[in-house]
This record gives sequence, structure tokens and C-alpha cells, in this order.
Amino acid sequence: MTLARRTTAAALGALLLAAVPVAALAEDTALLTPEQLAQRHADREAIEALMWRYDRALDHYDPDAYAANFTPDGAFGPIKGHEALKKMITDLAAGQEARRQAGETIGKMHHFTMNPWLEFTGPDTARFHYYHQTVFGTGGRIGSPTAPVMAAAGQGVDDLVKIDGKWYIKYRNVAPTREQE
Repeated sequence: MTLARRTTAAALGALLLAAVPVAALAEDTALLTPEQLAQRHADREAIEALMWRYDRALDHYDPDAYAANFTPDGAFGPIKGHEALKKMITDLAAGQEARRQAGETIGKMHHFTMNPWLEFTGPDTARFHYYHQTVFGTGGRIGSPTAPVMAAAGQGVDDLVKIDGKWYIKYRNVAPTREQE
């Protein structure tokens, strides 16, 4: 085979590999029936929407919407249950407002979830692995008073559960140990 053909074959192989969904590479879907594959796809979409709702509720300081993403006994680290989760968001909003009232410039909060990997641990359970960042601000040049400021960064592993056909966060862990990864 000539160099040109080998290069073309390698490029085509890379394109084909890139076209295969990451999910198909990360797990053995060959053992799933077509119906199970369709359900797995629907579950992935539902979990993606759950995590989007989670970030948006947090960014908007909406305690009810935030808690609704969790099971009734769901937890963010040591904070457990809907009422405690709502209080966490209410306290966060109050703290931000107090800082603003004291003259501090605090930009709009944005949560970023990156490099996600969804691991199905059962038909109604999953683990969501990811990296995260929390940034305040939406614009401004570096060095200006309105420049974005990174408040947090790290990785997380969340336990998810499907109840009555809907996915929820059971436990959100934004600081897992090596063993918990």
C-alpha cells in the first residue's frame, strides 16, 4: 500500500471512529436489545436535561427549582433533604446580596459542567462524572472590575436515580476522593 493510501485509510478510520458515539465506546451496548438501547438513549437525554436544570436553578438562586432536581432525601455533600437544600440556596443568595450591599462587585454566577461521562450502574441508577467551574461575571477585560472571576473548579461524581420514570440527583459530590471517582 502506498503512503498516500495508508494516510487516506488512516484518516477514514479516524473519521469513522469519531462518528461512533462515546457511549458506544464506554460501555458494551452489544448486550442491549433495540428497546433497551432506545431507553438508554432516552435516559441519557433526560439526565442531560436534569444536569442543565440543576446548573440553571443554581445560577438563578432558585431554591425550589434547585431542590426539585434531587430526590426528597437527596444531598449536596452533607446537606440533605429538600428543605436543607433550599436553605443552602437562600443563604447563598443572601450572602451574595450582603456583599453587594457592602459595595463589592459580584458578577452573575455561571456554573460550567465539562467532560461528562455517564456510567449506568443499573436500569434505574447512574453515576455522572464531570469537571466543573463556577465563574462570576459575564464580560469585561481581564483586570477590569467586571472581568470574570473563577470562584471554584474541580471534579465531581454524582449518584443519580430514576423514580417513576424521572431522573433525580441522589447525592452530589463535588469533591470526591480518589476512591470515589
